[in-house]
Amino acid sequence: MAEATILRERHDMRLTAAAAIASGEVYQLPDGRAGVYCGLNAASSGDRVKFATSGQFTVAKASNVEVIDGAPLWWDHSANAATPVPQFGSRDFFIGSAVGDAAASASTCVVNLNVKPEYIVDINGVIGGGGGDTVTVQTTGSPSVVSRGGMTIFAFDTTAEAQKVDWLSRRSFDVASNWILEAMVEVATAPNNVAADVDIGVASGTHASDFESIAEFAAIHLDGGDTNIDAHSDDGTTDVAPVDTTIDWTAGTPFHIAIDGRDHTNVKFYVNGVRVASGTTFKLTAASGPLKAIFHAEKGANSTPGVFEVDMLRVRIQE
Repeated sequence: MAEATILRERHDMRLTAAAAIASGEVYQLPDGRAGVYCGLNAASSGDRVKFATSGQFTVAKASNVEVIDGAPLWWDHSANAATPVPQFGSRDFFIGSAVGDAAASASTCVVNLNVKPEYIVDINGVIGGGGGDTVTVQTTGSPSVVSRGGMTIFAFDTTAEAQKVDWLSRRSFDVASNWILEAMVEVATAPNNVAADVDIGVASGTHASDFESIAEFAAIHLDGGDTNIDAHSDDGTTDVAPVDTTIDWTAGTPFHIAIDGRDHTNVKFYVNGVRVASGTTFKLTAASGPLKAIFHAEKGANSTPGVFEVDMLRVRIQE
């Protein structure tokens, strides 16, 4: 029988420094995880260096973005700072989950190194069945919802008819469950008619033709006739009409959404890490729920195109 001899504790990684490394420097290790050099003094090229791959660390935070407690954080390699917005640069990587909130003005935040948040709802599925159902509504033509390469793609057919495509999570959650929704959305092909509407957020259900007819919701809203990213809500008593966040979408460029429902009397919206429409109070105070995660796109009887790609739509809750 073969025997194993312990070399060191599993969170203790030793590497030979290829260049000088300062104490506390964040590094990406050969296995892809984040590491922090914990030496008391700077290391020189060629030194044998110990990296921590677990623990809670105070790290630099990207400027002008807010961090929500428990959110996944990425390391912006070029800026040497953590950000809640997924990065697509060639050397950016996941660093861990946030410990506590951090205001836009804060220069640092705390990260639980290499720890991933747990979600109860995810468009790509989670343990326990946190997926959802898709529905297309049409009379002729062929609007579609397809999953490809870890991405869900919603598309209108250009037939001049009313159509709806959506995804609604099977799992629901209480209004007061301290929920937070995260999404990454790209308008791949822009609609060109004002009657085309897209909504991403939480809702008490879905609708065959009109998202705003749903009884309770808090969602980011896109109008086909412009490039504004709007926010709106309805709790069955207070209906807050779409408010321009002053951030616009660009076809072919993904944007990140976070909706913070920890205070359902004042639901907060974030686009690319920035708090938006803070002068408006979005309410789910009177909502009875339960709520579900939703992506919903609709158009009237017109021939507008529209293709929307979603590679993140998920919800986590907390005590």
